[in-house]
Amino acid sequence: MAQPTISRARHAAIPDVSGVKGNARLTGTLASVLLVLLALEGVTIVRIRSLLTVHVFIGVLLTVPVLYKIASTGWRFVKYYWGDPQYRRKGPPPIVLRVLGPFVVILTLTLLGSGFGLVLAPLGWRSFLLFVHQASFILWFAVMTVHVLGHIGETARLAPLDLLHRTRRQVRGATARQWVITSSILIGLIAAAALTPLANNWFAHHI
Repeated sequence: MAQPTISRARHAAIPDVSGVKGNARLTGTLASVLLVLLALEGVTIVRIRSLLTVHVFIGVLLTVPVLYKIASTGWRFVKYYWGDPQYRRKGPPPIVLRVLGPFVVILTLTLLGSGFGLVLAPLGWRSFLLFVHQASFILWFAVMTVHVLGHIGETARLAPLDLLHRTRRQVRGATARQWVITSSILIGLIAAAALTPLANNWFAHHI
């Protein structure tokens, strides 16, 4: 008669008072979403002229998950350096990734910001913004390659945990985290649908 009790206890939600495990799962899932979107965005770069509309759509879409991921990693950063015991126990990322972290954030925001500028800014700004967009992409790609390789194992381990029945119940808040992921995609889709038509106007002038 004790076996069902043991089984239920084994799969019961583990208290996550400081949110360390929940934050890690959220960050890992956001990273996996972004890897897919960035891979699709990379395909459009190969034939940017014919796929400009798709390039803009995906670029706008992925901006929202990017901001969510910056927020989730920023939360871990703040909690760690404010001395939260649970986050201190988890420890920081490897030193190389910590050094590159600010550059990843700055270059990502520069890349996305210049992309938005190309769509929304007056025509007179667009040559400069195109230069910034292309130059920041080169630098961003270099640091992002190291960043992805440094986190790929952790991302692969964490991303499925809130999706699998066996593991989603082990840390409370799986449903809330899934809603966060879903909302980032939905908001991104709405923004992309609203802004992408403006890219056709930019392309017509750029040609």
